[in-house]
Formats: sequence, structure tokens, C-alpha cells
Amino acid sequence: MRVALVQLAADIDAAANRDAITAQLAGLGPDDGLGLVVLPEASMHDFGSPDLDLAPVAEPLDGPFVQMIAAEAVRLGATIVAGMFERTDGLPFNTLVVVGPDGVLRRTYRKIHLYDSFGYRESERLLPGDIEPVVIDVDGRPVGLMTCYDLRFPELARALVDAGAETLVVPAAWVAGERKLDHWRTLLTARAIENTVHVAAAAQGGDRYTGHSLVVDPWGSIVVEAGSGSEIVQATLEADDVARARDVNPSLANRRLDRKTPPTS
Repeated sequence: MRVALVQLAADIDAAANRDAITAQLAGLGPDDGLGLVVLPEASMHDFGSPDLDLAPVAEPLDGPFVQMIAAEAVRLGATIVAGMFERTDGLPFNTLVVVGPDGVLRRTYRKIHLYDSFGYRESERLLPGDIEPVVIDVDGRPVGLMTCYDLRFPELARALVDAGAETLVVPAAWVAGERKLDHWRTLLTARAIENTVHVAAAAQGGDRYTGHSLVVDPWGSIVVEAGSGSEIVQATLEADDVARARDVNPSLANRRLDRKTPPTS
């Protein structure tokens, strides 16, 4: 499966973001043979300042952002995963939308772990999603969805793998700061190694965020990595890589502790 990770710096102008995403995706075409295109968390509209009310800017799942993503999915003949703020009667959800190559909204994932950390409280602005692992099918490959801060919770990655995922996709707006790039690379690599899966992470770049969108293989090697600016990186994720890694390192099969078989005294 060929995957493209779209790194961008979103604005608080939703219309400008749609134009910028369309312009950036114009560099891709159906001849690229892409199965999956991943945009960052909050691609529709940036988080903005901590006091910005996100409810008025949130959109429904049939709003302009998803319509734009659908048009691009059809043009590329690929599944697109992208982050938005989803409108509700109260606080919005931090939502990933999954649009198939036919332009149909196939699935959503509402971020479970809100970023109440490093002096920030995402839970004051957004609602958490239901505690349910979301695995989608992309070209016959099972792909699990996570968003940004979810990365710090290995139990979610493992739940996705137990649900069949062989690739983890992580759209993010990973806030920049001391040691944050080290955390980003290390956690993505750890999720790949401990679950013997590919990890594909599309991040916001620019001054505020860490950038460095990357793909990690099931052995924990970084296959491709972006810088800090706006760019698109591509990689091919081979199903055989997962099978070979799990044959050599059958750590999933060797588990003795899991929620299905609790330890006995």
C-alpha cells in the first residue's frame, strides 16, 4: 500500500485551509498509485489560542471540509484520513474522518485521550470520543486510527492491533517544545516495535508544532521523515514486512498478560 503523509501548518481561517490543502494535494495525482493519504489533526481549523472557542468553527460531517476531502479522494482514487472539529450541540469532537476513493465518508474516529498535559487542557474545549478502537480497511489492509496524544497510551495501540490492525495511522498537531521531538520519534518507534506494525504519522508543521511526519516499519526503522515545514512524504507499506517481523519476533503471540486472560493467584 502506497501512503502519502501531508504535512502542513493549518490556520484559523477554515476557507484558507481548504484552499491550501487543495493546492498542496495538487502535487499528487491518480498516477501516483496511492492507497492512503493522511492529513494532520486539526487540518480543517487550527486549535488557535487556548481561549479560542472551537464550537462556532466546528463543522458537521457533511460540511465544506469533508466535501473538499471527498472531492480530493475521488480525484486521487485513494482513501483520505484527515482531522477536523466536529460540530455537536455543545463542545465539538476532535474527529478524524475517513473518506473512501468513491468520495463516501466511511468512518470517523473521535479522539479518546484529550491533551490535558504540558500545561494545556484540551478537555475544556473539546469532548472525548467513546472508548472504542477504530480499524478501517484500506485496499484490503487493516489500519488502526489514533490522534496525537493517543500516542502516549500504548494500551490503545495494542487494542487496535488486537482488533486486527497491521498499520497504525497517527494524525497529530504535536506541540513543539523541549524534548518534544524526541518524544515524538521515540513513541512512534516504540508503538511500531512493540506491536510489529507499520506506523504512519502525519503532523502539523510550522513554528508552533513539531512537524517531522514519518513512517516507521515493523522493525522500528524510520523509513521516511519530513522536516518542519509544509511537504508531502511517501512510502510503500508492504504487508510481508509485518508477517516477517511477526515470524522473527512473535512477541504478540508470546504474551501472557492481557485483559482477556487476567493473571490468577
